[in-house]
Amino acid sequence: MIVRLASARKAPADLVMRARIIALSWDDLRVGEIAAELGCHAKTVRWWLHRFNVLGVEGLEDRPVAGRPRRITEDERSRIIALVKQVPHGRLARHEDGELAAGNELGAPEWSLDALAEAARRQGIEVSRSQVRRILLAEGVRWRRTRSWIRSKDRDFEGKGRGSSVSTPARPKARRSSASMSSDR
Repeated sequence: MIVRLASARKAPADLVMRARIIALSWDDLRVGEIAAELGCHAKTVRWWLHRFNVLGVEGLEDRPVAGRPRRITEDERSRIIALVKQVPHGRLARHEDGELAAGNELGAPEWSLDALAEAARRQGIEVSRSQVRRILLAEGVRWRRTRSWIRSKDRDFEGKGRGSSVSTPARPKARRSSASMSSDR
């Protein structure tokens, strides 16, 4: 069974490699030679040989993983991340005649967590707003466009001028006299 698994083409790759470790050890190869043959570390070879000696063929299988399995596959996570790069359906775009119109009047003009979750649901991915947030934060993806309130691409736009000043000026820090500093010591 081990020899057949070691040469299998349709079995999981990690299971085939573990079976090859065992098969090569039966051919009297040393740990270093097996590691060089398979392109892995000698510690890995020793680990799987020991586990096979203790548990037999079942020792080559992966142990159950702790925790709840993921509900969203990696493909679905990638599709959610790709949504951020797309233009939202409700964003205004200038057509050839110069008219501004949105692809979908009811769609969101900017990406928000709610809009991204809704777009993912339309693609068949059952995901909540908080899951979308966790996925994007884990990948370091920004889903909001930075807003510039002072500048615009519109030629007719009049700038707002200088930024407003602080209404209450900061108080200068009180200086301690040398007499009070020496008494603190």
